[in-house]
Amino acid sequence: MDFDSHMSGVVEAAVRAVNLLVPGERGGRPHDGSAEAAELAGALAVAGRQYAHERPAPEEVEELRGLARRMYRVFAEVEAGDMDAACEAANALMSDTGAMPVLARHSDEPWHLHFHAIDAPWAVGWAAAMATGLAVVLGSASAERLGLCSAQRCDRVFADTSRNGTRRFCSTACQNRTKAAAFRARRREP
Repeated sequence: MDFDSHMSGVVEAAVRAVNLLVPGERGGRPHDGSAEAAELAGALAVAGRQYAHERPAPEEVEELRGLARRMYRVFAEVEAGDMDAACEAANALMSDTGAMPVLARHSDEPWHLHFHAIDAPWAVGWAAAMATGLAVVLGSASAERLGLCSAQRCDRVFADTSRNGTRRFCSTACQNRTKAAAFRARRREP
């Protein structure tokens, strides 16, 4: 399942930013959400767009960290089945980041669509694009493909891009951990 080449990259960047920057649990262990600029820039390079390889200043990372916490709410509301709250959260993020469509061109690249002002600061530019990407998913038949990991002691987010739309885990590691625990539980049964 590919939302479209640009949207898929931006939605994947939102997943990566939320999972790196928002504290909680990851893979059965506490996660403090303290990703540094280099780690974050590398994770966002998946989108392959403007700013992708730039190393942000610490204050930009902190600003995106706050916005990522708000993006987490979009995934959590979808998981809870409250599409109204998820859409309201996405709308608020788009409004607060000044998300707006604009055609842009960098160097020798062809014209392409951005969802933030050309001169937007790093964190706001990324957050505007991510919020718009999440809104595109929410406004489509694929809205329920956003979710939270079903593994115990993991609250990381994912966007299900599988063909059948049955993803339940943020990673193969969490899926394997859950399957192994179920196997051990069955073996203990009399």
